[in-house]
Amino acid sequence: MQIRSMFAANYRSLKSIRMDMAGVNLFIGENGVGKSNLYRALQLVQAAVRGRLAYEIAREGGMASALWSGRSTGSGPVRIKLDVELLDGERALSFLYRVEAGLRPREAAAGFAFEPQVKEEELRVDAGRSATMMKRKGPLISVRNTAGRMEEYPEQALTSETAIALLGDAGHYPEIGTFRRAVDGWRFFHGFRTDRDSPLRSSCLAVTATMLDEDGSNLAAVFATLVHTRQDTVDLDRAVADAFGGARLIVPNPQEFAEFSVVFSDFPQRQFSPRELSDGQMRFLALAGALLSYRRPRFIALNEPETSLHPDMLPALAEMIATASADSQIWIVTHSEILAAEIQKRCGTRPMRVIRNDGATWIEGMRLTGMMDDGD
Repeated sequence: MQIRSMFAANYRSLKSIRMDMAGVNLFIGENGVGKSNLYRALQLVQAAVRGRLAYEIAREGGMASALWSGRSTGSGPVRIKLDVELLDGERALSFLYRVEAGLRPREAAAGFAFEPQVKEEELRVDAGRSATMMKRKGPLISVRNTAGRMEEYPEQALTSETAIALLGDAGHYPEIGTFRRAVDGWRFFHGFRTDRDSPLRSSCLAVTATMLDEDGSNLAAVFATLVHTRQDTVDLDRAVADAFGGARLIVPNPQEFAEFSVVFSDFPQRQFSPRELSDGQMRFLALAGALLSYRRPRFIALNEPETSLHPDMLPALAEMIATASADSQIWIVTHSEILAAEIQKRCGTRPMRVIRNDGATWIEGMRLTGMMDDGD
């Protein structure tokens, strides 16, 4: 399922923004305009599905840091509002999920003082006409039963819990389970550690890995799965050769651990281990694992993937993004005009320029409906 649209309000620099999404979504802008907040809003939707929304907001400084701090036009309490619409093209279904989180009322006893509290949630499914599958207000949850009628769920939700996770864990609601599995499969690659102790530079247990973990800790297993299970490394071999001047990736048949090395054209008799590679080389290989894995995620988000990469590597990175876009919806946040131009050349995707509009994050040329002025 692809993301058709997203909405975020009152979250950091996102006062209120709705955006339609394409197969490849490319964002470019200056520091401090809020590009990462757009990206982070989708991560919080995934956190809600996993039952970790309150934890994730608390981890980034709590509601005091997460709430919109600019001028407010409303008179009521300010809430973070997130919603996302997913389209299942094969079954002509769309899933619309929304969640709202706010602060604890002063007179309330439940929950901790500055803990984010989930106030409302709703999941609707549209198959020609819209039907509510789940609705939550405060601790009370209503859910559609097998007879098609809404009924009160016997268990109340804690203020820090999300109903979507609580009902999904119950296992009785197929539409909720379908939506949760789709969102849980998203992958956000915010950045990879490349220091000497980075998991990228270490061997890993030899367990078949169809996708790269978000910290890259199973990178060697991802490469081994491509080489020895799929036995198709055409895209991977081309990417490494293009980025590293004709280099070859060496992936021995794993025993207890999976490992890899690189042979450069200038040193054909020498295999360079991950600990000997530069930060940029390791970061590129991690991006290759993210974009060219055996089974690509339906949604892949890359935040400033050009970091530490030599400009000569950017065409190869753009080529990997174009390859991955055949199976995955892609979201890229970048500072690099060069990378944006290379992606546009291969994918036909025009960069969306992120700006500040009266203090709030906005997309240049975008209407309030989320459409671009030229209809793209």
